[in-house]
Amino acid sequence: MTLEFIRPETLPESLEVLDRYGDRATILAGGLIITLMMQQKLIMPEVLVSLAHVPHLTEVRQEADGLHLGPMATIRDIAHSSLVQQVLPVLSRTYHQVGNIRVRSQATIGGNIAEADYASDAPTLLLALNAVLTVADAGGSRVIPLSDFYLGFFSTVLQPGEVITDILIPTLSPGTRTTYIKYRSRSSEDRPCVGVATIAEWDGDTCSRLRVAVGSASEIPVRLPAVENLAQGQSLTDELIADIAEGYAAQIDTLDDLRGSAWYRTQMIRVHVKQALMEVRDGAG
Repeated sequence: MTLEFIRPETLPESLEVLDRYGDRATILAGGLIITLMMQQKLIMPEVLVSLAHVPHLTEVRQEADGLHLGPMATIRDIAHSSLVQQVLPVLSRTYHQVGNIRVRSQATIGGNIAEADYASDAPTLLLALNAVLTVADAGGSRVIPLSDFYLGFFSTVLQPGEVITDILIPTLSPGTRTTYIKYRSRSSEDRPCVGVATIAEWDGDTCSRLRVAVGSASEIPVRLPAVENLAQGQSLTDELIADIAEGYAAQIDTLDDLRGSAWYRTQMIRVHVKQALMEVRDGAG
């Protein structure tokens, strides 16, 4: 079977090609995972549709509603973006921790999101940041909160022919403190065993709103609004921090893999949620 390679130069052209070929076509973003899957014969597409030549899909811009990230920007692009470093430094710091320089230079942020690999850093932070995706196909577009995007292992709500066209991170309130903690259990370049992202808004010395996302410990990144709400209007005392950390450890259905057992991950959730909360309380995040 001959593999056809198509490089559209506009988004409408890309969507038309995907619609025309249907399930015979596969989108090519950075290509890291697609190449591995094809080598292992896990997928055998007839057509690869590269989005590399669609100009606006690499844009990073600040607008009134927040920071917009083009899905074809690479992880390195975001890590080194002066705009991202100025507007949302926690995003830059997080992307700096992904894989190694080779991975960061090739992998795209849209591909990283759409892959739905549980052992990934960015989706955890993006969930805590209330990120919103715009996706499109030949019939139109729709908006999907990241909280509704993931279904399970390598599974999302994306339909055949749909492409992520924009990632919006809403503007944070002044004085918001943020942190992302990546815990690796094996090597400095390894994927996370547990990742914890924390976003805390403040009214003086009390926390007016708290968002905590835990990733890489279960099939999809998790937020627990009922546990987060324990902090609303409260000072983040050591006791309250311990209660929130315990709530996350108790309620997340952890998994086993080479990076740690389910039991071990539960203990690490407790430890690192507590550390993340202390960082946003003490201003270290």
